[in-house]
Amino acid sequence: MAIATQVQVIDADAHVVETERTWDYLEPSEQKYRPLLYASPDDPVSQYWVIDGKVRGLRFPSLAEQTVRDMSKRSGRAMETPREARELDDVALRLQHMDELGIDVQVLHNTLWIEQVAQWPDTEAAVCRSWNRWLAEVWKQGQGRLRWSCVVPTMSLDEAILQMRYAKEHGAVAVCMRPLEGNRLLTDRYFYPIYEEASHLDLAIAIHIANGNPDNCDLWRTAPGAEGLFTSGFQIFRGPTVIACHVLLISELPRVFPTLRWGFIEASSQWVPWIYHEARSRYQTAGRDFPADIFGEYKIYVTCETHDDLPWVLKYAGERSLVIGTDYGHLDPSSDTNAIHAFQQLEGISEATKERILYHNPKALYNL
Repeated sequence: MAIATQVQVIDADAHVVETERTWDYLEPSEQKYRPLLYASPDDPVSQYWVIDGKVRGLRFPSLAEQTVRDMSKRSGRAMETPREARELDDVALRLQHMDELGIDVQVLHNTLWIEQVAQWPDTEAAVCRSWNRWLAEVWKQGQGRLRWSCVVPTMSLDEAILQMRYAKEHGAVAVCMRPLEGNRLLTDRYFYPIYEEASHLDLAIAIHIANGNPDNCDLWRTAPGAEGLFTSGFQIFRGPTVIACHVLLISELPRVFPTLRWGFIEASSQWVPWIYHEARSRYQTAGRDFPADIFGEYKIYVTCETHDDLPWVLKYAGERSLVIGTDYGHLDPSSDTNAIHAFQQLEGISEATKERILYHNPKALYNL
């Protein structure tokens, strides 16, 4: 059996689950934008955020502890987290649970922004601002162990840059971007001011699985034959994330912003060889030189999962590009609070490589 590594452990994909307290940081003049939390009368366990008069984003159901234990048993993955810890009402409890899990630092990503959260620029700006202020307070209480990826109003780029600067001063290490933002791809030049400012602030771009195009989400949800399958999030969220990485590899972005770091979060890493070959083929067809270590050279990082064929993935991702996370606080196919321990016990991977994935690579991605 492999011996567990002794380096610090950085959980590159952990979450905070928004609550009504998240929006207490709205200005008095912004109270009209406050997200409202509703429960279905037919299913009071399920709750929904309503913003601009529409159901938005994601709110995980408040399940009983026994129900979560049963889910963990069926899936073979640990998903239990204390409610006060995952919602960060009790930061000390979160840190205590991290100690139990063998985690030194968590990088927190949002839950709500998995889809478009607002129809109007003013609403988006206010909701983002409140969320970022909330995480700034969490960071202050977190003893340096809770860092975060800020959310920005992409419909108002000047405001986005102001919020990025505030977030950087208050513990943020990345900027959350979705693979699709409205009708624009991640590589659209419209977003270049965000990438330029992120480079200046030394913030990473964190492309967490998501889809900010409502029409595309609805297409998959209503596709004949797809009923019931979308709950895995594969078609709606993971697919666009993988394609966004391919588009990034063949775009001008790595050359225009050579110091910018890109993290593709929660899509596993099993797809890396496929994207590698697809990009290489297009480079060759265009007569361009293809970097053998293209992920490392272009500063692209990918979160792996313990069930990935990591020796195979590493042949294409290289030693500098994989990180790992627990998806702490969520209840989906990526969630495993025991992922770090399981990874440390994997065979077929050197201890030096494990150290890179657990510490050196996420440290570089998030500039910790």
